[in-house]
Amino acid sequence: MIRTITRATLAAALAAAVPLAAGAQEFTAGALRIEKPWSRATPGGAKVAGGYMSITNTGTTPDRLVGGSLPQAGRFEVHEMKTENGIMTMRPLVQGLEIKPGQTVTLAPGGYHVMFMDLKQPLKEGETLSGELRFEKAGTVAVTYSVQAIAATAPGGKPMGGHHGH
Repeated sequence: MIRTITRATLAAALAAAVPLAAGAQEFTAGALRIEKPWSRATPGGAKVAGGYMSITNTGTTPDRLVGGSLPQAGRFEVHEMKTENGIMTMRPLVQGLEIKPGQTVTLAPGGYHVMFMDLKQPLKEGETLSGELRFEKAGTVAVTYSVQAIAATAPGGKPMGGHHGH
């Protein structure tokens, strides 16, 4: 009887802790704080996906997000998407993305983001993906991405109207 109660109590405690851990995704690399990395689920056959998060530089010198890795992807790039004169363009940032001292840079759909390219398998909603971010000064930091709905606009956010992918 004691063993059963202990297992049930342990199972309940673990179940309760999982949402807290998922909601509190924060990672640090030197003076950089990386919050809530996430991605969208991908349809079968998709070869690319975007990664999003916010990065805050609490230090006194600038740093740059210059790359990273994800085991499910053959390549990892830092990108910018913007609209100029009614035309949306996306391009890799070959010099990386600067995060100035005291600044928070948000990587989100339609703006700065990381690209997971040459995906080896679809990303499924509810998965947690382990990867790395590489910074010019702070070095490499392990992060986990939570995979949201295919049309999510934010971690835990609601799907957006229409369907837009990278």
